[in-house]
Amino acid sequence: MFGDPFGNPNDFKDKKIPDDFGTPTTADVAKVTADAVAAKGTPNAVDPDYWDEDAVDMVEGPKGSAAAAGPGAIDINVAAEDDGGNAENEGGAAGSVAGNAKGGRAPPAYAMPVELGYKGKWEVVSENSGVSSMHAMLLPKTNKVLMYDATIWKISKIELPNGKCRVLDQATGEKDCWSHSVLFDINDSKLTPLELNTDSWCSSGGLEIEGTLVSTGGLQGGANTVRFLGTAEGSDWRESPTALADRRWYSTQATLPDGAFIVVGGRDAFSYEYIPKEGQSNPKPFFFEFLRQTSDPEENNLYPFVYLSTDGNVFIFANSRSVLLSPTTNQIVREFPELPGGSRNYPASGASVLLPIKFHSQDPKEIVPAEVLICGGSAHKDSYSKAEKQIFYTALEDCGRMRITAKDPVWKRELMPTPRIMADMMILPTGEVLILNGAKRGASGWGFAREPNFAPVLYSPRAKIGARFTELAPSTIPRMYHSTSTVLPDGKILVAGSNTNNGYIYDAMYPTELRVEKYSPPYLDAAVITKRPEIVTINEQMTYAQNIDIEVKITGGKVDHGDVRVTMYSPAFTTHGVNMNQRLILLPMREVVPAGGNYKVGVISPISNLVAPVGYYMLSVVFQGVPSVTKWVQIK
Repeated sequence: MFGDPFGNPNDFKDKKIPDDFGTPTTADVAKVTADAVAAKGTPNAVDPDYWDEDAVDMVEGPKGSAAAAGPGAIDINVAAEDDGGNAENEGGAAGSVAGNAKGGRAPPAYAMPVELGYKGKWEVVSENSGVSSMHAMLLPKTNKVLMYDATIWKISKIELPNGKCRVLDQATGEKDCWSHSVLFDINDSKLTPLELNTDSWCSSGGLEIEGTLVSTGGLQGGANTVRFLGTAEGSDWRESPTALADRRWYSTQATLPDGAFIVVGGRDAFSYEYIPKEGQSNPKPFFFEFLRQTSDPEENNLYPFVYLSTDGNVFIFANSRSVLLSPTTNQIVREFPELPGGSRNYPASGASVLLPIKFHSQDPKEIVPAEVLICGGSAHKDSYSKAEKQIFYTALEDCGRMRITAKDPVWKRELMPTPRIMADMMILPTGEVLILNGAKRGASGWGFAREPNFAPVLYSPRAKIGARFTELAPSTIPRMYHSTSTVLPDGKILVAGSNTNNGYIYDAMYPTELRVEKYSPPYLDAAVITKRPEIVTINEQMTYAQNIDIEVKITGGKVDHGDVRVTMYSPAFTTHGVNMNQRLILLPMREVVPAGGNYKVGVISPISNLVAPVGYYMLSVVFQGVPSVTKWVQIK
């Protein structure tokens, strides 16, 4: 199904849709709205248990237990909730006594950068990305972002080098001389064209332990393909077209503790499988009834949200339901309450993130808390087919947040400033989440959305509910279907892509977009940039539960232990508003002491590969909310 690429972007304004209610007004949503109004203008409104050293978390085991809640419960008493177990749930008792008694960490003595009023800045850094960035990922230690789209259109804006062409049909001699994959240099915007042979349209990806990009699936001859791209100078794609047992179009790939991958779902693929090593093929997939159950007449369960939980199981969310799958037994070990409000996966296309992980204990057997946030989507299961008829429903405005390691998990709902579909949710080195790109109406698909959502939103997980969202400076470029975002080492966000058209069409309602932007978040404000720490020395190789010393230069004022944080970030493979394998870990602080004119910052590396799977991470030192330029580290 295709929309009209030459339609009127404002046609929705002339149509009255009787049931265009956007986010359903339920009791919990109404309560969140009231709390948000009450919390406006409250500085440093910190949730006392999130990332608190002394908090008792809602996990099964010796650290405490969660409040009781009935099956499928939704926490209605949202105003009292603090995500650490201190709320009384509907039908339940009080949570963590220790959390209530201690009161959590006091608000910081300094203002966070976003509280100073600076909304960030956009800049166009390239007029031609070569290919429309349908997929994007920062490659380790290269200063290059991989961008690629699909081979099906046989066109782009950059040719293969040295007159090279792909022969598409030996009988007719048909050729394709265009590149469909490039390396974009983040420093000077130069492009390196790469050669893709299998169709990578709507595929998946992630980094293996040594930094090689592993990509899966696509359309037609690319559907069963596994692709490999190394990081050495001169590397190009290596492709294995028969490696996967099932066709993976619109599937999601996730990293497991040992660096292996699971790939889940796809169109007409009610299954999952583990990606084989290069040169091998899977004989058959694992049938997954859950995906069949969550597929409706318009699917709404493609590109499921998939995360490795800190207990070693795999969290899978599709449509409005979620489960934990054991990669050891291949059995569902837990089903979570349904997230109310509507559909959240493609083509309803909400967005999701595994919130920053903080571990308190050094016992690798203890389960570290893990929390998922899901925002946007559509309240209408037929939003896709209605968009084909030029009816564009308002997208969902709500988010659901749930601690998936809790004994009795419940969804806590809150509201974004505006409705949004097709968004990216990028974890910043500070632990905040940037929500950007997408639209306010319609569904994913060619010409199926309206009203671009130009303004990014900063989500502060540590803030009290009602004070977590801050709307930031808008871009002027619509980033609709097939847009991407990438967190860069300097803390900026690289934004590219947007192609709602069947091909490269430059005079459409929303033209095929080749311009590349960088967005500077509030922590790059000139008023606070002098606080920016600089990592002088660090061991780039680490093991688990290891004492790590970092030499850091800090010149932005008096340095207290509580002013400094250290984070490790696994970069996202971004496509279709799904940010695969993105993960940020906050490392426990041992000490911050003066050392030879600089500071020695002592931290503890992740306790196990359940918290941080093996591979490359971007490590940042954060001082009073301002992050350093990151350094690549590898843990194994």
